[in-house]
Amino acid sequence: MEEFKTYKPLLASIKNEYDLTIAHLQRKLHSLEAVNAVLVTASDQCTQQILALQKQEKMEITTLKKERLYLLELIDQMREEKSSLEMQVYKMRKAVAEEYLRYLNECDARKMLIIDLNEMYRLKEEMKLTKVQDERGEDTVKLTLALKMARQDLTKAQVDLNTMRANYGDVVPRREFELQEKNYNELGEKMEALQKDFVNLQMEYDTLLEVHKQVSDERDQYHNELISVQRASTPRPDWDKCADVIAGGLDRWSILSEGKSSDQLVDVLLEDLGTGLLKEREAFVGKGKNEKVPVFLRCDGLVRNKKLSKKEVVALLREIWRDKNTFDQQKGKRSNLAEFFLNFFQKKYGDVFAFDWTYTIFENIKLYKSNETMTTFYNILMGTLDEGVYHSHILQLSTLFRELTLADTASTGQLTNEQFTLALRTAFPSKTEEEIQELLEAAGCKSELDSITYRSLFLEDEEGKTELLVTKIKTQSMNEKLTYLRELRTELGNRLEVKPEDLRAAFCAIDPGLPEPALDSYVSWAFQLPKEQPDSAETLHVDLLMQRLMNGDIRRQEVVPGEAKNAPASLAGEETEGPANA
Repeated sequence: MEEFKTYKPLLASIKNEYDLTIAHLQRKLHSLEAVNAVLVTASDQCTQQILALQKQEKMEITTLKKERLYLLELIDQMREEKSSLEMQVYKMRKAVAEEYLRYLNECDARKMLIIDLNEMYRLKEEMKLTKVQDERGEDTVKLTLALKMARQDLTKAQVDLNTMRANYGDVVPRREFELQEKNYNELGEKMEALQKDFVNLQMEYDTLLEVHKQVSDERDQYHNELISVQRASTPRPDWDKCADVIAGGLDRWSILSEGKSSDQLVDVLLEDLGTGLLKEREAFVGKGKNEKVPVFLRCDGLVRNKKLSKKEVVALLREIWRDKNTFDQQKGKRSNLAEFFLNFFQKKYGDVFAFDWTYTIFENIKLYKSNETMTTFYNILMGTLDEGVYHSHILQLSTLFRELTLADTASTGQLTNEQFTLALRTAFPSKTEEEIQELLEAAGCKSELDSITYRSLFLEDEEGKTELLVTKIKTQSMNEKLTYLRELRTELGNRLEVKPEDLRAAFCAIDPGLPEPALDSYVSWAFQLPKEQPDSAETLHVDLLMQRLMNGDIRRQEVVPGEAKNAPASLAGEETEGPANA
């Protein structure tokens, strides 16, 4: 354009079009990068859901298979018992038939024997009669007539005997008949019961087959959906590639990534990369003096980066908490952390350099999301977390440390298992036996003979990492809060919009012993109102309400040991004792 003055307007318009096109493409590229990040996040969520469904499906299939094998074994066992009983019935019938035949033969033999005996007796009598007649010389006509009558009687008796034999030849003794009938009835009842059990098992087996078929169909459907999702979704990243860009190589990355999900790995990677980028920055750009900007960030121009390490940041945060606790105790009320945060550095380094420190610390605590100390301070600083949550946790630790110190009468720094358990029950009287056992395990107590060095359980390292006992206490407190808020949500019912008076009524219903100051504090925090006007708000959506309560210092008042009922948001005056300064 400088050389060809004649075509300068034309060349200028061409250059302008190129610049506009490049700017448009850059904006489009930026939007596509954001969309790509959203797609990666959605892909990870879908993958986790699919893995959870597969795991649940495998567990259900395994359970059904075990039940099916158990039922098959039971059916085989019942069939064997049925066969055994049928064989016993057959053997008993055969034995009864054999016994009946034996008794019948014996009966016939007995009858034949009786006939022979009678014949022999008749012959004997005839011989006697003949002999007597010979001796006495009786009349032969009379004897002949008597013989004829006797023969008629014998014929009649023989007819009667044959009739009885024909009518009762198959009859057995009543005693044996009743015994066999009783056995038969018992076997019949057992057979009916087994038949009913077999029918029930057959029905259950058919039902299980149908369920198994349905589960198989669902499994095939989920498998097809998984294949479709895997084809359509972005492949899971190979996280081991991050070892090439992380300081310390594969060994350090293996330690950082152990047991973490994809979302947590992203945080770890961002922290590590962000730390390097943060140290390379020489200055920060001021966010201006707009009222929407936090008070500790209200400045213009460039702000120098102090390039602090994680240990130095944690040390400064501890110092800020100590000074703030002292300041609040002197004033008798809790001050705003954001304002105190700025005043702390203004007093220590002057107004000129204060924003250098506030910006540096703010960027560091915003970056390290995996550090509990920094995350808690950041959330309280931004107003998303009630400061009372931090003080309540410290108060719990102080109460436990005081009870442990009182139990250590010899001042040796060590307690037995029994002493430590008693101190836990005294400090936390509302906790269950299972929760107390979890705290004992977190303290490293494996048997009743172990001694516990309790002072070391409250120490933190230079980066703010606490011992397992402190973490377990905080986790149990969070679970208690979740249970408390679930009861509150149930008490609110199907309301979508909640008024302050509705929230008050729900709190009083689930926690009748809740004092009025604590109730005002809860309502004020939920509706973000001054404590002097807790009921001036109109309505709030129930989901937003429960989210705010989750981030507030909300707890069942009667289960908090060592705290007055009328102090829901107590200052940290008592927190300067025990482990608070460890």
